[in-house]
Amino acid sequence: MDKSRSFLPILIPSVTVFISSGCIMILELVASRLIARHLGSSLYTWTSVIGVVLAGITIGNYLGGRMADRFAARKVLAVLFGVSSVACVVIVVLNNTVGQWLWLWHFSWPVRVFSHVAIVFLVPSTLLGTISPVVAKMALDKGLPTGRTVGDIYAWGAAGSIAGTFFAGFYLIAAMGTVAIVWTIGGILLLMGIVYYARLWVLYIWAAIFIALMAMGMVPSEWAENAGSSFALREKPNPNILYEDETHYCHVFVKRLSQNPDRRAFMQDKLAHSQIIMDDILNLQYPYTKIYIGLTQGISTDKDKLSVMVIGGGGYVYPRCIEKLWPGSRIDVIEIDPGVTEAAIQAFGLEKDTSIRTFNMDARNYVDELLKKEDGGEERLRYDFVYEDAINDYSVPFQLVTEEFNEGIARLLTDDGVYMVNLIDVFDSGLFLGSVINTLELTFPYVYVTTNHTTSHGLRDTFVVIAAKRPLDIETILSKYRKDLRLWYLSKSEINQLKESSRGIVLTDDYTPVENLLVPVVRQSGTEALSVKFLEQAEELKKQGKWQESIEKYEKAAMFDSPISLKAYNEIGLIYGGQGELQKAIQALQAAIDSSRRQSDFDQSIIATIHLNLGTILQKIGKGQEAATYFRQAAEQFRAELKENPDSVMIWSRLGNALAGMDDFDAAIEAFTKALSLEPMNLGHYNNLVSALQYQGRLAEAIVVLQKGVDFMSRYGQAEATVELKNYLNWMREKQKSNPKR
Repeated sequence: MDKSRSFLPILIPSVTVFISSGCIMILELVASRLIARHLGSSLYTWTSVIGVVLAGITIGNYLGGRMADRFAARKVLAVLFGVSSVACVVIVVLNNTVGQWLWLWHFSWPVRVFSHVAIVFLVPSTLLGTISPVVAKMALDKGLPTGRTVGDIYAWGAAGSIAGTFFAGFYLIAAMGTVAIVWTIGGILLLMGIVYYARLWVLYIWAAIFIALMAMGMVPSEWAENAGSSFALREKPNPNILYEDETHYCHVFVKRLSQNPDRRAFMQDKLAHSQIIMDDILNLQYPYTKIYIGLTQGISTDKDKLSVMVIGGGGYVYPRCIEKLWPGSRIDVIEIDPGVTEAAIQAFGLEKDTSIRTFNMDARNYVDELLKKEDGGEERLRYDFVYEDAINDYSVPFQLVTEEFNEGIARLLTDDGVYMVNLIDVFDSGLFLGSVINTLELTFPYVYVTTNHTTSHGLRDTFVVIAAKRPLDIETILSKYRKDLRLWYLSKSEINQLKESSRGIVLTDDYTPVENLLVPVVRQSGTEALSVKFLEQAEELKKQGKWQESIEKYEKAAMFDSPISLKAYNEIGLIYGGQGELQKAIQALQAAIDSSRRQSDFDQSIIATIHLNLGTILQKIGKGQEAATYFRQAAEQFRAELKENPDSVMIWSRLGNALAGMDDFDAAIEAFTKALSLEPMNLGHYNNLVSALQYQGRLAEAIVVLQKGVDFMSRYGQAEATVELKNYLNWMREKQKSNPKR
């Protein structure tokens, strides 16, 4: 009886700190995931989250101690829990809005990450940090022994932190998703406030508001989505998001980039890990995968089947390409996140009955297990190729780039096997790339490097490092098997320059400072991210018809040489052209072309479109000869793109416009006809084709096209389109009557 009496007074304070401490740790883990959607997951992210939360707890402990001495414990705890509940809602709102504050994007990347985390999570951490001192004071006021009471409070607080960490990390995040967890924590804290002081009427008012806000933020209905996005309680609904999930490792979603062709991007947190044109798996979209497949084809000319390991599944585009080209091959994908595999099945074309074998584990563990089995006398497993596709510009799985890991890969390769690694770096700094080369050369006698462009050594780019046990002529192989690529093959002197730039660093299990080596890359990435934000704002202003404000934002987006600058200059040119300021339009489009000459890591269709637009404007002001030059260049570039994307409606249509600008109407009609066949619901294609036929005097053919269009639109219930085409058809028939020979 005495023991129970001594335990009961400490029970309520212990449960209180257990819950509050658990909530803090759950929010800390959730913080890293929420931030990753905007800023990626890296050492900077985790350092900022841990530092900010600890700082908040420290400040909260300091303030809580003073509150405990001045106010009645029960009432102040009710208020603190209630305000903490409000802070949870503010977390959701701020996380959806802080990413849009462009002034933050002017800071260096580490400061940018820290600022975002601090703005969103410092106040909630501080509020929750005030609770433990107040609870300790409440327990001591009951006359309990000081040492034991303080020890119990600390112990239960630590136990709550541990429980919250494991519960969130191993179950909650994957089961509920990060935003749902924040709302749940807010509800628990509100309930705790009511339990502590049920007569505090303001808590009930907040409870009603909280329920309404949670409905707007979580209910899956149109009214809730619209209302919630208006108040930044949820992200604006995006009809192009085809699949979305919160896995144990990342926020994964699949986004449609275009309808025809059906092009999709596979996103993990904020990074696009792969792209695909559905039903055209051999049409690889990323240059490094084209390098992979070209080398594989050239090295494996005598093999019908392959044995390959792919480290990092992403959207499973490359493994499926291998499966298609070499049926019956052994394809082992080492993808630590089963949620990534599920996303690829649901929305990225991976068949459930695929022959690709997936191992959901860390690649280092997989390699070590294979080697242990071999050392134990089991059958040897050897791969013809190992492809590493698990490295990005923010976060590098350091255990996969060390000398020890390379030794394991070498043991698993056949005598003529090849190891290919893609990574991101800036050639002029080359710290990470040089270190990887230094490390690979300790294991492999032959190491080569290539990338997909030949200029702008000061910009970040994706490099492919090829390591082999025998010499390879990679330039000859790729020149034969990937004629569509413009590649830069690093010479021995350039590789030596990289090795010197990296100060001879060798990456080992004991020393792998990958984040420090990637600082120049992260710095550039932050600048590009700022350009993207300006571009998004400019596009929104353009939709609103605010032309001058839009131009100003586009000009800011163009401040950095990248594909973004080309898009920005092109849009500026179109806006000026639409306003009749043709000279300004020409200047903007010429600036885009000048920018393209300083770089070459961009979609060729972008610069082709810029040439087309510039030719169109020059033609308007009577400079036909200059215009013809740009139309010709645009047509050549569009045709080159069609070799890669033969079913791209946009490119066929723009090719037709370029050919029409050159007065090559026969070829233009063929292009417009192809575009129409691919997208028969688009009125623009009918207008283009009929205009080209009319220009050549082929009115009878134009009438046939329009009649087919009327029949097609009517059959599919497109009333407005049917009426528009009928009017055009009637006008064309009247025109034919006045010109019967045509």
